[in-house]
Amino acid sequence: MTEVSTARRSRITPEREAELYAAVLDLLREVGYDALTMDAVAARTRSSKATLYRQWGGKAELVAKAVRQNKPGVSSDEVDTGSLRGDLHALTLQSDDCRMEQDSALMRGLAMAIHGNPDLLKAFREHLIEPEMAEFRRVLQRAIDRGEVRADNPAIEFVMHMMIGGFVARTMIDEKPPTQAFLLSYIDAVVLPALGVPTT
Repeated sequence: MTEVSTARRSRITPEREAELYAAVLDLLREVGYDALTMDAVAARTRSSKATLYRQWGGKAELVAKAVRQNKPGVSSDEVDTGSLRGDLHALTLQSDDCRMEQDSALMRGLAMAIHGNPDLLKAFREHLIEPEMAEFRRVLQRAIDRGEVRADNPAIEFVMHMMIGGFVARTMIDEKPPTQAFLLSYIDAVVLPALGVPTT
């Protein structure tokens, strides 16, 4: 992080930043990404548009950081149960069913917007996709180090795909929101067997 960006970020307190992110998520749920404007965010949060641009650069980065901040705060470093199954279950249990339903609806709307907005895709890769992949790599590396998963297992590269697939497919195929119970059973039935890990 450069000195300039550090100086910029220090002007807004963590509480104010959280308040701004919450307002952005509310607006996203109300109007969607394409209709969301920095003017609307400024009005909703009683901020100046200049401050928003100075702090976040633009709508794409503001939205990506708001979505990232909305995710549960416990990292894979803090979740180490001693087994891959335990770690994946613990990470899943960070979100309750209500939050998963809200996140699922939000992400469905953003998925459409990402296809037509290169800036949003870039911001999502930087602030959400890459950090999430790094979390899963840490969890999997621990499992490899413990001898639970073979380092040459080809499914390792697709764990993130499997997890996102289960989350998205629940709504598309079953017309139901993802739940803790569904995702835990999905991990045991699909993800762990692909990695050669016993579920009992």
